[in-house]
Amino acid sequence: MTGTRTKMGNMSTRPGSSALEAALGKLPKDFPKRVARLYIALREAMSSAQYDAVGVRAGKLCETLLRVLQQLLTGTHVPWDAKGLNLIQECQRLEGVATGAGPESLRVAMPRALAFMYTLRNTRGMGHAAGEVDASEIDAAVCARIADWCISELIRLHLAISLEEAQALLDAISTRTTPEVWSVGGRRRVLVTGLDYKAQVLLLLHATPESGVLEEDLREWVEHPHSGNFRRDVLEPLHSARLIEFDRAAGAVILSPIGVREVEERVLPRVRAV
Repeated sequence: MTGTRTKMGNMSTRPGSSALEAALGKLPKDFPKRVARLYIALREAMSSAQYDAVGVRAGKLCETLLRVLQQLLTGTHVPWDAKGLNLIQECQRLEGVATGAGPESLRVAMPRALAFMYTLRNTRGMGHAAGEVDASEIDAAVCARIADWCISELIRLHLAISLEEAQALLDAISTRTTPEVWSVGGRRRVLVTGLDYKAQVLLLLHATPESGVLEEDLREWVEHPHSGNFRRDVLEPLHSARLIEFDRAAGAVILSPIGVREVEERVLPRVRAV
């Protein structure tokens, strides 16, 4: 059992910006770190419903990805300290570079995607005045998904893998951020008090979407006193409700898509409102 615990423990460690930097490692110098930091910051803001922050970070990511494309396609880019950057105009210029300069996705699709995201961020913002239909969440979600595609495409091209594989890698890197869960000493703890065991398990699994977690680990993390009762009263009902997949033979638990929705639509809003 010790060997299994070690394996599962390693799998459940959330990769961070260093993993994304590694996936983007073939980009020109300094770009992997910049891109990884900004992208993960954007996803963290989206996960915690900070829609105004998503807008700000989307703008910075656009300006950085523009320079990535410029460097890849032309060998040079707008200086970082340049004043009055016209991102839309610069994106349009990239569509005019020679066909042999790079893949169409970098020459055409991504510049257009960046221009749209930048326009959405600048003309709509992520916060809207009272009395308007509140589109903040929708706008932010669009920005986040465009960012996902752009980063996935860069990974796909530079690691020579499919877009689906790139997205899967990105999912493992840019995991859902759950500030209510704290990783400490090889364990995870739910920082919100007053939650029942089921809600705590869902939060813990939400913070570990790229792999399963051992039943024994979950029980220890929520400090449930009895393994048999934990399985009967917590895991089995969650499994029956299809909120988790509980592999009884392996003793492994993973959050289902329905479970993700339960956490993000019910559990997190409730605990963040306290």
